[in-house]
Amino acid sequence: MSKMKVGFSQRLLNWTERAGNALPHPATLFALFALAALLLSALGHHMNWEVIHPGTKEVVKPFNLLSHDGIHRILLEMVDNFTGFAPLGIVLVAMLGIGIAEQSGLINTLIRLLVLNSPKHLLTFVLVFSGILSNLASDVGYVLLIPLAGVIFLAVGRHPIAGMAAAFAGVSGGFSANLVLGTVDPLLAGLSEEAAIILDPTYEVNATANYYFMVASTFVISLAGTFVTEKLVEPRLGTYSGEVKPEDRSFDKLSKTEKKGLLAAALTFLGIFILTLIGIIPENGYFRGTDGGLLSSPLIRGVVAMLFVTAGAMGLAYGFTTGVFKNDSDVMDGMAKSMKTLGTYLVLVFFAAQFVAYFKWSNLGIIMAVKGANLLMMANLGLIPLMILFIILSAMVNMIMGSASAKWAILAPIFIPMFMIMGYSPELSQVVYRIGDSVTNVISPMMSFFALIIAFVQKYDAKAGIGTIIATMVPYSIVFFIAWTLLLIVWLLFGIPLGPGAGIHYEIGI
Repeated sequence: MSKMKVGFSQRLLNWTERAGNALPHPATLFALFALAALLLSALGHHMNWEVIHPGTKEVVKPFNLLSHDGIHRILLEMVDNFTGFAPLGIVLVAMLGIGIAEQSGLINTLIRLLVLNSPKHLLTFVLVFSGILSNLASDVGYVLLIPLAGVIFLAVGRHPIAGMAAAFAGVSGGFSANLVLGTVDPLLAGLSEEAAIILDPTYEVNATANYYFMVASTFVISLAGTFVTEKLVEPRLGTYSGEVKPEDRSFDKLSKTEKKGLLAAALTFLGIFILTLIGIIPENGYFRGTDGGLLSSPLIRGVVAMLFVTAGAMGLAYGFTTGVFKNDSDVMDGMAKSMKTLGTYLVLVFFAAQFVAYFKWSNLGIIMAVKGANLLMMANLGLIPLMILFIILSAMVNMIMGSASAKWAILAPIFIPMFMIMGYSPELSQVVYRIGDSVTNVISPMMSFFALIIAFVQKYDAKAGIGTIIATMVPYSIVFFIAWTLLLIVWLLFGIPLGPGAGIHYEIGI
């Protein structure tokens, strides 16, 4: 019976992959999405679609992008849509620094050390866990850890796409989990507080509102991601037989020159680390935020710039010490080589940026989200079924809108006051939203870095497309949904606080 089930699931995923890959090239698909947004905006305008925005109470109607003003905006802002697409700059700047470290040989040497010293039976867990923790550093996990995971898996004789899938699952599927607070915590808490004061003007939501739950989630998702990778994804992918060869597997020992290079890189990192401590320990340190805090500091908000500086400096130290870099031209050539690998990504980003902009301008995302929320409000259910439905709704909305804060800015003014009236705290509404917002990240083409993941996978499978990514990541999405929902149910049944001073229930007037 179990074999029949496994066989059926394998066939279903294979069919999903074939169906997805039968679609046009991802860039063409995003172009078609953009065209569809234009047509739907015109259709919605002429059919008088409208909703009441829950925050402003204003009537929201579709903006006709095929109108006189719409066509002008499309033509005038096409370049800005592309150059202003948030992930584009992040990827380009990060890859410049990583390019120095990679071409110097530093990354290859570090990988060899990692393979030598990491217990093979823990490698998958470490990758998923590292992916979750990388969320503290904004989007570094996408541009650094995911491709690195493929190289590591290939080096130890495992399928590289399975390694990238494990890292991607941690970085994106485990987006809301972590052991420390990140930039998303105060951002969502601020939106939750704005929604809560609609009903209770004195209510405050702290950045630590979901901290306890997210710490527990880190380990649950890491274990779930390890299980999916080793029991479902890797067996389906089988043995890698592509053209990309693993890095040098002579791991016995490092040469004296490599050791000197590593020492130089380590001392460089130590110097940057000491300068960082000097900048954050004093209350008026130069790395402190304008409010004196750390979450608003350039270390957090400008982490990509820090990655560029740190990776670049360590790469320079290693490269000149080992003799790989002879002059500045070698360094610039290394940076240029890293840019050459992003050609496909740049094409994808151009069309993806236009689609995201059109969808935003047209108000279609707001209209769809509000109408979906209204359907859920009509259901008169108990706490656990209601929260499960809210997870599902958040997960579905995540498939059509990429930004976590943008979605919560729309959903919070609806659900937080409604749940408060029903006796449930804003902190609970927020944590349930975060679960739904995370579990479908890995299968949502609207996720900002989805195009980059396709480009990474195509390094090992030139025929890979949207279907390949979705078929590979669907098991993670399903298992994460089940594991996270079970954790939430346990939390609710035992009435465990979600964070410091953040309970599950709320009483009007308290």
